[in-house]
Amino acid sequence: MLTVSRSNITAVFQYPDFLRIMIISTLTTFPSCVFLFINGTMLFTLRSKPVFHETPRYILLYNLLFAETVQLAQSQLLFLLSVSQVKLFYPVCGVLLFFTSLTTVISPLTLVVMPLERYVAVCYPLRHATIITIRNTVVGVIVTWAVSSVNILIRGLLVVKVLLKLENVNVKDHCNNIDILLGLNTDHYDKAFTCVIFVSAAVAIIFSYIGVVAAARSASADKGLARKARTTLLLNLVQLCLSLCSTIYRPLLTALSRTVTMTAFSWIQNVFYVCLVVLPRFLTSLIYGLRDQTIRPVLMYHLCCRCLK
Repeated sequence: MLTVSRSNITAVFQYPDFLRIMIISTLTTFPSCVFLFINGTMLFTLRSKPVFHETPRYILLYNLLFAETVQLAQSQLLFLLSVSQVKLFYPVCGVLLFFTSLTTVISPLTLVVMPLERYVAVCYPLRHATIITIRNTVVGVIVTWAVSSVNILIRGLLVVKVLLKLENVNVKDHCNNIDILLGLNTDHYDKAFTCVIFVSAAVAIIFSYIGVVAAARSASADKGLARKARTTLLLNLVQLCLSLCSTIYRPLLTALSRTVTMTAFSWIQNVFYVCLVVLPRFLTSLIYGLRDQTIRPVLMYHLCCRCLK
């Protein structure tokens, strides 16, 4: 009887935590699954017709959306592991975080290339077909992944140096907090690299926007193309700001964890995760898919048919 009573008492104390985990997991997993479905449909759309994989700007958009979709799936996995308080080995946790870092860098790097493509289209329309070719676009995509991979390699060397000194290979805290253990070296490197990437993307967008505005004032410029290019560049800037939101998610939570209770922190973490991580990854499909006159009818067709099925 004593054993049964203790078990019942333990179950009573664990039930609120279990209920909280179930509610938070549901509130985050449901929108993530919906957004992953829409992003997946968008990726399928961009491979459904020759015009999409034979046009440089659609190739760049596919690369951007692919990175955002993979990052959304990885972020949801890490979030569920964190909420469920699942502890992993450092090597496993490190691999998950490295893949997350890989796709996180791809988005701003792609936003360095996309504005330059629009700049050439407006300012050098006669040379656009010879400069922005399929081959050059693919090379640009490969370069973005190569730069991101080099970043992961350097960061991995810093992490391995720290892990070799550990006596226990089990993560004491959640997988998202592994960087706390790795010290200031990786923290300083990550901040410096992130600043360089985002500043480069911002400079590319601003430079392209100024060039497009200047070109639009000339008599020989295509006014309609210049107007669409300005709108696209502004959307690129919005997308860059959305990507920047995901970089402040973890520092913001770290600061809040020191000032609020654990219960309040769990709900705040849920809200911030949906607003700063999940939603920005979905807005790429929404912004570009519904705005583009070529993509929109094909995307709506696939979405409607899949929903009906």
